[in-house]
Amino acid sequence: MSKKNGIEALSRRAFLASAATVGASALAAPAFAQSALDTLINAPRRGNWDDQFDAKAASRTATAMVSNTPILGPQSVASAQQAIMQYQQIAAAGGWPEVNPGDQRLQLGVSSPAVQALRQRLAITGDLPREAGLSNAFDSYVDGAVKRFQARHGLPADGVLGEFTLKAMNIPADVRLQQLNTNVVRLQTFPEDLGRRHLMVNIPAAYVEAVEDGSVATRHTAVVGRLSRPTHLVNSKIYEVILNPYWTAPRSIVEKDIMPLMRKDPTYLEKNAIRLLDGKGNEVAPETIDWNGEAPNLMFRQDPGKTNAMASTKINFYNKNGEYMHDTPQQGLFNKLMRFESSGCVRVQNVRDLSNWLLRETPGWNRQQMEQVIATGVNTPVKLATEVPVYFVYISAWGMPDGIVQFRDDIYQMDGNAELALDTTAGMEQPVQ
Repeated sequence: MSKKNGIEALSRRAFLASAATVGASALAAPAFAQSALDTLINAPRRGNWDDQFDAKAASRTATAMVSNTPILGPQSVASAQQAIMQYQQIAAAGGWPEVNPGDQRLQLGVSSPAVQALRQRLAITGDLPREAGLSNAFDSYVDGAVKRFQARHGLPADGVLGEFTLKAMNIPADVRLQQLNTNVVRLQTFPEDLGRRHLMVNIPAAYVEAVEDGSVATRHTAVVGRLSRPTHLVNSKIYEVILNPYWTAPRSIVEKDIMPLMRKDPTYLEKNAIRLLDGKGNEVAPETIDWNGEAPNLMFRQDPGKTNAMASTKINFYNKNGEYMHDTPQQGLFNKLMRFESSGCVRVQNVRDLSNWLLRETPGWNRQQMEQVIATGVNTPVKLATEVPVYFVYISAWGMPDGIVQFRDDIYQMDGNAELALDTTAGMEQPVQ
């Protein structure tokens, strides 16, 4: 079977499976949503703050959104189909109410009529316990539910309804259902056996999973390509870890970034330990270049060291786009709300932990040896004894075996609906004032 025909067959199977679950779930849908709402309405009427709720449970609830079950694996399609069934029921029952706080900032301690709609919204997707009841109080039940919702959508779990939290909350149920249907087809294109040890880079989630024997061994926050310079989807193999790497600037970065910087500051290359090398490896003096003209046909190579764009580590895998994974001296990037601002390569937080995992089956390379080599500052390529499969994927919605459903911003606008691109790349989330 050709790859194209295989994908078409998978798409047809996904459609038929989806159609079957639509028929089964439509009958139960009204009862599903009404039951949740009735339980809320009929819950004991508490005073505003008499909820006897463990506030510490809110942070535990958000933490519980992280699982050792990998996104890609034997259960991924079934979990996604389970999520589809849940959202078919919700959509068929009328979805959820829009949350509109107006000019009021909704957060712990606030009392507002808008909180009732918020409670209904969170209860319908299972983020708020049904026994929480309906009231105007933004109490610790609601705080924990908002944090759970934020964690499921890859947003900072702070319990405050900021701009992007509110956008994500008000995406209609049928649009979320469409997103799940789009992504289950993507999941079906992967084989169940991805390799005993493999890596997955999920671009919309901006994180990396190192998977071993069916479980996530280590997970890493990442920075991936921006919309104008996207990280490419690829199935490949990691074959090399370079400690204290040289960084060679791609032609695109030379033209778009370095040339303008040199026009502003002729000492930029020297300050950043970047050397110009000709085709024979001879160094060329920067002052001999006309920086107002076209980019010279030279190699721009940065020496290893603290200022190096890849810092301590580069991870190479086979691909035609010249992309790789690497460390970064700019660790603050990992604290940003959305991390889509590289030129296609992937920056990895705590990359030495990942390198240690990759090199574990390569003789002579334990953590101590790796750290000693990094401390020398000497460029050291290390070939993996066994190449590790790596999958760069675009999964913006998925389910987990425990029933938790995850959504992410459609950063590359591949899901077919403009509402799913929240424009979170514009900056940090600002509270709704």
